[in-house]
Parts: sequence; C-alpha cells; structure tokens
Amino acid sequence: MIKLNNISIAFGHVALLDKIALRIDNKERICLIGRNGEGKSTLLKIISREISADQGQLEYQTGCRIALLSQEPQFKANDTVFHAVAKSLGTVGQLVEAYHNLVQRLAHNNDEDLLAQLETVQHRLEAEDGWRLEQRVETVLSKLKLPSEQTLGEMSGGWRRRVALAQVLVTEPDILLLDEPTNHLDIDAITWLEENLLEFKGGLLFISHDRRFMQRLATRIIELDRGKLTSYPGDYGNYLRRKEASLAAESTQAAKFDKHLAQEEIWIRQGIKARRTRNEGRVRTLKKLREQRTQRREQIGKIRLNLDSGESSGRIVIEAEAISKNYQNTPLIDDFSTLIMRGDRVGLIGPNGVGKTTLLKILLGELPPDSGTVKHGTKLSIAYFDQLRAQLDPEETVVDAIAQGQETITINGHKKHVMSYLSDFLFAPARARSPVKSLSGGERNRLLLASLFTKPTNVLVLDEPTNDLDVETLELLEDLLSNYPGTLLLVSHDRHFLDNVVTSTIIFEGNGQIKEYVGGYQDWLRQRTVPAPSKKAAAVLPKPRPQKTRKLNYKEQRELANLPEQIETLETEQAELQSLISQPDFYRGDQINQSLARLKTLEAELQTAYERWEILEAVEN
Repeated sequence: MIKLNNISIAFGHVALLDKIALRIDNKERICLIGRNGEGKSTLLKIISREISADQGQLEYQTGCRIALLSQEPQFKANDTVFHAVAKSLGTVGQLVEAYHNLVQRLAHNNDEDLLAQLETVQHRLEAEDGWRLEQRVETVLSKLKLPSEQTLGEMSGGWRRRVALAQVLVTEPDILLLDEPTNHLDIDAITWLEENLLEFKGGLLFISHDRRFMQRLATRIIELDRGKLTSYPGDYGNYLRRKEASLAAESTQAAKFDKHLAQEEIWIRQGIKARRTRNEGRVRTLKKLREQRTQRREQIGKIRLNLDSGESSGRIVIEAEAISKNYQNTPLIDDFSTLIMRGDRVGLIGPNGVGKTTLLKILLGELPPDSGTVKHGTKLSIAYFDQLRAQLDPEETVVDAIAQGQETITINGHKKHVMSYLSDFLFAPARARSPVKSLSGGERNRLLLASLFTKPTNVLVLDEPTNDLDVETLELLEDLLSNYPGTLLLVSHDRHFLDNVVTSTIIFEGNGQIKEYVGGYQDWLRQRTVPAPSKKAAAVLPKPRPQKTRKLNYKEQRELANLPEQIETLETEQAELQSLISQPDFYRGDQINQSLARLKTLEAELQTAYERWEILEAVEN
C-alpha cells in the first residue's frame, strides 16, 4: 500500500528520522512505538502528506486513501457532532449535512420553501450515492454512541476524542493512521475500538503506549529509536523478548568498539613511531573510528522518579457515609459509602462523564455532596494530578513551572539544582528554558509529574496520568506507585496500569450505582462474571478424589531428556526466520508465503513442546 525509502527529516541539528525505510501492506496492523519526542507523530504526518520530508521517496498504491487521527485534533466549538463528522466526507458530506439539517428544521416547521430545498438536496444525493454515505455517518455515530445534535463545545475531552475517531472511520480509508487513539477513551470505548480495528480491511499504522491494546492488535511492532526504524514481526510480547536481546548485543558491540578505540588512542600517543610510512593506514583507520564514535547516538537515559511521601497521615484517610450527588436531575452518585485507609491504592473505573472526577472532588472536600458526609483523617498532605493539565501556565518556561524563579528545590529534605532535577525527567537544558506551550503531550505530562513530586505528600490523587507517556516511563511510574507508602486515588482507563498498581477498585455501574471490589481491572472482571455458589449447591458438590501418584516410564523419561534440545533447535530456526522476515527486501522474494507458513508452524510446535515439557516435569516432581 505504501513504501518509504531513505526518509530523513531534522529539526535543528538532530535527525528525527535518519534514512528510514518502511513498507505497509494491506491488512497489516503495525504498532509504532518509541520514547516521547523521537518523531513518531512526525512520521505519521509525513505518510499522510501533512508535512514533507527533507529527503527520501514515498510510493503509494494508485488511489490509496489515507486518514490520520492526530494526537490533538482541532474542532470548532459551535459545530454539532453530525456536522463535524459529515464534513470529513468533503462535498458529499456537505450535502448529507444539508439534508440532515433540513429534516431537523422540517420537524418543527412544515414550510414549503424548506420542502423544495429538501427535494433538491435529495436529487443531488441520489446522483452522488449520498444515501450510502449518510447511512455510514449514522452507523458510526451509533456505534460510538455519539449524540448527533450536541455541540462539541459542550463535550468532554473523551467525547471529543470519539468524534475525531468517527471522522476518520467514516471515510473508510485504505490506510488508517492513528496517533494515540486510546487517549481519553474509557474502557468500553477502547474495547469497541479494538473489536472494530480487528475487523478493519485496510492497512493500519498506530502509535500507542497502551500495552494491552498493542498486544491484542499488533501483527508487527516497529520501533523508532535514535532516528532509526527497526521492525519486529509478531506481537508485543515477542517484541519485548527480541528487544532485550538486541540491546544486550548493542551494548556488547559498543563495549568492544570503545575498547579497540582506546587501544588505538594509546598507540597514536607513542609519537613519531606511530607516524612512520608503514603505519599511515592505521592512522587513517583511527580517524574513521573517531568519526564513527562521534556519530554514535547513545540511547536516551531513563527518567528518574523520586516521590517525597512526607509525614505519615493518620490511619483513617477518608470516610464517606451515604453520599449522593445529582447533576441536572441525573444521579451521578447514589448513597455511596467507603472507608479509605492509609496505604490503600484505589482505582476508579467507569465511562467518561459518569462522575469519577466529581467523586474525587467530593472525597477531597472540594465539592459538597447533596447528602451524606465526608470526614478526613489527620495530617493529610494531598497532591492532585489534573488530566487537563490546568495547573500548567502555557506562557511560563519549564524551569519556572518547577522552581518559580529559584535555582534550587528541596526533595526529600535535600536541596537540588532545578536543572539537575529536570534532567531526571529527561529535559535537556535548552528544552528546560522553552515555554510550556511548546511541549508535546508526553513532555507536559512529565513536567506535571515533576512539579507534583516536588511537594511532600501522603495522599496522591492522579486523574488520567498515563496519557501520552511512553511505555518505559509508565513502567517506572508503576514501580514508584507500587512502593509508595502513602495513599493513592487513581483514575485511569489503562487496564494494564490498573492491574499493576491498585489494590482495590471503585466501579461506576450506571444510574449512580457505585460498588467496590478487591484487586485491579482483571480481578473486577472475574468477580462480576463468576456468581458465588449457593450454600445448597456447595453442600452437594462431590468431594475431590485423591489422585494416584505415578512415575515416568522409560519412554517418557527419554522424551523429557530430549525436549530441551528439541526446543532449542526450534527456537533457533524461529529466530533465523524472524530475522529474515525483518529484512526490508524480504517481501520482494519468492519465498514469502512459504517462510510465513513455516514461522506459524514453528510457533505451534514450540507451544506443544513447552506444554509437553510442563506436563512431564509435573509428573516427575
């Protein structure tokens, strides 16, 4: 569908994309990953022709239609949902919208002029196959549960994200480009999106840091790292295994190179002996080694997170008793009670607009309930992460957002220079002096976390902290929160993040009904779908019979002894095939189908071998 050759683009002196090659085939689902600021969104904009590369060639299949969902889509506040979606269809979309508006007006005013206009629009729609497109708009709006007549200015960020999705899905493109499609979507919408993208008939290239979303959708992972693009066939789990091996090999190779360079530098310092005619070739080689070392781009360092937990709070943090809250006669919270103790890590799960942020504000004392009481424990020090990043002044510099004109800040009782602290969050000195408004979404999230972590706190409230963060930062944040001795209240739609962090969940089940469950997202799914057995049923359950123990026979012992070697042989062949498939010219050869079929067979054989190994080892032990 699309082929990129030697694409390069630079902003300043660093190349974001450095002679990269990429091929996107029909029905492929490719996930593009990489650290914040590596140039992933830039690559999508080049493919969609929004911007041009500095050099290189792009080849498109004839008639290939491309649709891009950008990270921060722009809307007009006065547009209705139907208008915003229909106008993405171009001229025919304008006709569809005109027909829709006339029908709405005729419902209130049966005017002959309106009837005449409606008849004209109907004829034009019939001539341009507009009825099919009108039905397509209605179908997409229905699937995304979008109210067609509501204006975008009245909608939350999550609902506007759904409108942006509707705009690209309604065009039925051949290539769909999605930049962080799950940002601001609730879990139900993410699940719906997964199902629809699995059925998408064209090529899909998406950027995401939602690990469960990636694992379910991706048939190939491509990673943008230091300007280079590397392909990893298979799912996200396979990428993690191969990436670990790749980094280890890179580190070993770099160490060997540096050792060789150091030896040559010692030799050249021996003076005139090193500059004799017969050694001029060695001198030229050394110069090339120096150039190679200068051009090497080191992997970006890891973000260093350190949270000042301050003084311990009282044992009871928040006690809510029979609280209720209505909005425009709609119950958001109906007779809800909870007791949050010191050290609890509580996740809040529910659709957008259901009242999660409202409940947080009531629990924190920022908003009074219509009925019921909220009591706070002693010595509470609360820090709040706002999903809209309203705490950041866009005109301030990054440094001033942290230190407010001071050169040092105090972290865990120790003074630290503000530039050193910002470097822990991967802000280079030049970036630290930039205004907040110039930062990307991921950089703003990192800045907000940096600001938040300067304050001693024993109650941490995070409202959608995972949006725009890269996977590595997410995992470091998970570790930090898992070891946080204070109390955590977390709103998130990242299922993997919830499972790894929270100890209990508060679930919004609709119509103001809120229930608590032990554990994370997967624990909640199990508890809500598996009914508890009744006492009567439990009484008649048969007692399990003790299983007879047995030993492996001679044939099984030989099989168990040979399995490791057999698995190693299969894994070696699998690695060789995956390496072959990852080559740019693989799809030009004649053995494509045969190689892919063999790779699929190897995966099945390995799975069978592993299962057999586990069974035999269980019997032996």
